[in-house]
Amino acid sequence: MVLLPEPGRHLPIVQRFDQGPSLLLLPDLFRETFADLDTSLEAEGVTLLKCEPNYKVHFDDGECFELSTDMTRMKREVEKWEGKDGFERYLGFLREGHRHYERSVTHVLKRNFPSIFSILRPSFLRASLGLHPFESMYSRASRYFRTDRLRRVFTFASMYMGMSPFKAAGTYSLLQYSELAEGIWYPKGGFHSIISALVRIGERKGVDYRLSTAVASVNLATLGSSHHRYATGVTLATGEIFSADVVVINADLVYAYNDLLPPSSLAQDLSKRSASCSSISFYWAMNGRIPQLTTHNIFLAGQYQASLDDVFEKQRVPTEPSFYVNVPSRIDSTAAPDGNDTLVVLVPVGHLPNPSQGSRGLDVLNGQDWDELVSSTREKILLTISARTGCSIHDLANNILHESINTPQTWKSTFNLDKGAILGLSHHFLNVLSFRPRTKHPVFRALFFVGASTHPGTGVPVCLAGSRITSEQVLKSCGMDIPWNKRAQSLEPKKWKTIEDVSDIDQPHVFQFLSSLHIGLLILLSISAFWVSLYSSNSGKL
Repeated sequence: MVLLPEPGRHLPIVQRFDQGPSLLLLPDLFRETFADLDTSLEAEGVTLLKCEPNYKVHFDDGECFELSTDMTRMKREVEKWEGKDGFERYLGFLREGHRHYERSVTHVLKRNFPSIFSILRPSFLRASLGLHPFESMYSRASRYFRTDRLRRVFTFASMYMGMSPFKAAGTYSLLQYSELAEGIWYPKGGFHSIISALVRIGERKGVDYRLSTAVASVNLATLGSSHHRYATGVTLATGEIFSADVVVINADLVYAYNDLLPPSSLAQDLSKRSASCSSISFYWAMNGRIPQLTTHNIFLAGQYQASLDDVFEKQRVPTEPSFYVNVPSRIDSTAAPDGNDTLVVLVPVGHLPNPSQGSRGLDVLNGQDWDELVSSTREKILLTISARTGCSIHDLANNILHESINTPQTWKSTFNLDKGAILGLSHHFLNVLSFRPRTKHPVFRALFFVGASTHPGTGVPVCLAGSRITSEQVLKSCGMDIPWNKRAQSLEPKKWKTIEDVSDIDQPHVFQFLSSLHIGLLILLSISAFWVSLYSSNSGKL
């Protein structure tokens, strides 16, 4: 999104915002995507900038906690609140997060779950033993951190999944781990630079993009006398028909089933499934800088759980919101003119209700006053930023040169997001893995899906992993080879055939934690124990 100055107000140049994601996680998944396309981020002119610190977390008592990949910095921050042994427990938290991360990437993000039997794969069952899917993120964090302050610091990331940390599976501590181990990155020029790079790659490979072209429906036909139906293309809102061998839908899944395909019980079921949260998002072009803010800022409500319950259980705007403030101009000078800042404020709120839910939560059925709701939310945000950072609320409010807003209603009307849920279907246990909607239509052939509400789930890197799974399904359905599988095999490191081929320094040592002296003593003690046992046995016989 690029904002121009309002009439009568002048900016030297335009200011730029990302409407969606503003931080890049799991960078290896981005690199793998570009490698699968025979190129790289660097070759396509994409520069990743590392954010340091990761976040500055602001509490209602005026205290702050800075999250970082710098171990020295984290040691100081953790010990400030939990003492010397707190850092040791923090390392234990990282160890568990590492296990969650590595097993999830290997056995979930890169594997498909096309049927209920997929979760019975022996490799997945073995891996799932240490993933803690039946414990919440907050309960797992409580095993390592004694204060509510640090438990909140290390669980708020569940909101990236559109879930409360009191309900999100413990597995999702992998989010916080990935930030602490791999860092938070920002693509120079904003996330659109990655989209532009992918577009250029597609154009080189012969892709013809039709933008701002509304699709009215997916066309279906019957295959001979078999009564099997399959996708044959799409009909545009203009009436124009596009024929295709395969149709891949990346629109919101619930919208696609209900508006682009014939009515079905599956479409009705999807509409009833639990959804992620929505948001009221502000995009502010500022006249001047706010030095008290870093690139990524988290403001947590004093009544942490009550605030989250307002969003995720009661589906409404919380009385005391927790929210996120992104200042892209802090890391990327191209996001704003010199001396100015751009701010993106994301306030998680409840999603819009189903008609069957009546006026529960956001009261859209009785004429929700969105102007009043947005105005009161803006006021709370400005007051909170001012109180916790020391910024003058007068300067904050008066220096907003231009404001754009997204609400649950605009998320739905502009982007066709069902219920205005910005992260698709929720990630509760019965909405993931084999229980999540499939990437291939269960009835119609040649029809596939990709995006936040299909497997493996929401978030840009996770959707990229899902796009690979869907692409492989499409290629297999067309009887084509999967090119990146061959490439991966050719790039595999050399397999050592014998232990003699390995350098001494690289040879594994089974007893790496024991010296030769220790091993010798263990052997002597074992022999001694054997003879003592034998002697005692013989003495008993006498």
